[in-house]
Amino acid sequence: MKVLIVYDSKTGNTEKMARAVAEGVSSENIDVDLIKVDEASVEVLPEYDGVILGSPVYYGQPSAKIKEFIDASVKFHGKLDGKVGGAFASSGGTHSGGETTVLALLEALLVHGMIVQGTSGRNHYGPVSAGAPDDSSKEACKHLGKRVAKLVKKLAS
Repeated sequence: MKVLIVYDSKTGNTEKMARAVAEGVSSENIDVDLIKVDEASVEVLPEYDGVILGSPVYYGQPSAKIKEFIDASVKFHGKLDGKVGGAFASSGGTHSGGETTVLALLEALLVHGMIVQGTSGRNHYGPVSAGAPDDSSKEACKHLGKRVAKLVKKLAS
């Protein structure tokens, strides 16, 4: 069982979040690959049991690089059915489109037939940090990684 985390990060904030998400996945004894979108290839998507996307917020939407990755993933439409997905985002401030960015990422995963799980706690759709992630944001990221890993295990059993 393994999970792929693909993220874009210009300032380093989304990368810090991605590392915390990866920590959460690996804490559940699931293999995790953390790849910056510039080095990521959609060709590997079918090899993973879970995919988590992370993006900075641009006008309430994911970055162009993450969007390009998602658009290229169309070649695997129907082949990611039943895999687990998740998303997170970093924004320049509060009320700047973090939730809409996470929802856009989740919508793309849902179109692929992937399974996403919200949380009744903070960050219902996925973690969002305003500026550099603080300890609370990093904990939310670890929690996302753990949730995805646990769901991957549950579906595999």
